[in-house]
Amino acid sequence: MKNRRQTLQQSAALAGLAATGAWLPASALAYTKEAFEAKSVADALKAIGAGTPAESKEVTITGPDIAENGAVVPLSVATSLAGVKQLMLLVEKNPNAVVAIFNTSEFVEANFTTRAKLGQSSDVYAIAVMNDGKALFAKKEVKVTLGGCGG
Repeated sequence: MKNRRQTLQQSAALAGLAATGAWLPASALAYTKEAFEAKSVADALKAIGAGTPAESKEVTITGPDIAENGAVVPLSVATSLAGVKQLMLLVEKNPNAVVAIFNTSEFVEANFTTRAKLGQSSDVYAIAVMNDGKALFAKKEVKVTLGGCGG
């Protein structure tokens, strides 16, 4: 009976840890409110402490050339570069520029896909922020036929 009780207590403690995210590294829980509230690409980069971005063929962005519905635009960002701290997806003409920020490490393949709302046709940026603070980017224009932000 004692072993069963201990097992149940340990399971409950483990479930509590999982629910609170307490066993995740602090970097996995990092949240930069200022970045997500940024109105421009430059302001978002400043909020996370990244330098002025330089264009790079080592960073890729994929998405449709023309989005029929701006409410659900699939976008992917990837890089094979070593030393990437974060990958970001930003939409230049959205009310808030940041779509997503993905924290990475040497243990995570830097390749992410998500869906974004685009209110209008815009340039979309994939930005790799390196451990040394350098920022590298790729850009793609996505044309929207029906806006996703109430348009």
